[in-house]
Amino acid sequence: MRDLPLESEVHPNVFARACGSRQVLDRIGDRWSVLVMLALADGTKRYSELAQRIEGVSQKMLTQNLRALERDGLLTRTVHASVPPRVDYALTDLGRSLLDLLAGLESWATTHLDEVEAARARYDAETR
Repeated sequence: MRDLPLESEVHPNVFARACGSRQVLDRIGDRWSVLVMLALADGTKRYSELAQRIEGVSQKMLTQNLRALERDGLLTRTVHASVPPRVDYALTDLGRSLLDLLAGLESWATTHLDEVEAARARYDAETR
């Protein structure tokens, strides 16, 4: 008789503090990660193209997010041997599998922006 389940019997639980699925949600729910992935939806981009497309992201945050997305297998980084060196970023199949969800989030945010801004204004007026 066993007291603890085998590793293969444990199911991910995003509500559990130590569950790795929570880290995955943190990555794919991060504002900059979402914007990087949406920017790569239409194909490979260079770092400078991503930095230009995603207004307001610092060099540090963009670099950190690109590394984290690469580590998680959501994008690839390809270094071309040229002068100056050229680095391209592209979504992997795993990263592309998220695009429908991310496009849905983008659509919801833009469709409901007026309602959210109105709710904020009401809340701010009531709490003054």
